[in-house]
Amino acid sequence: MSKVHAFSDLSEHNKKDDCWLLISGKVYDVTSFLDDHPGGDDVLLTATGKDATDDFEDVGHSDDARELLKKFFIGEIDSSTLPAEPKYTPPPPTTSSAGNEGSGNLLKILQFLLPLLILGAALAFRSFYQKE
Repeated sequence: MSKVHAFSDLSEHNKKDDCWLLISGKVYDVTSFLDDHPGGDDVLLTATGKDATDDFEDVGHSDDARELLKKFFIGEIDSSTLPAEPKYTPPPPTTSSAGNEGSGNLLKILQFLLPLLILGAALAFRSFYQKE
C-alpha cells in the first residue's frame, strides 16, 4: 500500500532542494533528478504545486523516461484534496452589448457612409449633366 499525500503537502515541495510532482494521480519526488533533467530544472520547478500531467504528456516523453519516473514514485494523491478546476464564467452582458451591439455599429457606419454616398451621387450627376 503506497502512501497517500494531500495536495497541500505536495504544494509545499516546490524548491530546488525539495521538488515533488503530481502526474496522473501519482506523487513523485524528483529532487535528485533536477540536475539531470534534459529540459533543465526550471521545467520541473514550474510544474510543482499543480497537476503536472498535461505538462508531462505534452512533451511526449519516451518509454525510457516513463520507466525512469517509477524510480521517483513516493505515493498517491488524495483526490479529495485536489483544488477544483476553475470553470469559465462569461462576463455579464453590459447594456451596450445586450444583443443590439451589432445594430448600433451598423447605425454608426451608415451615419458615416450615407452622406458620402449622397455627395458621390451628386458629383456623378453633376459631371454627367455638364457634358451634355
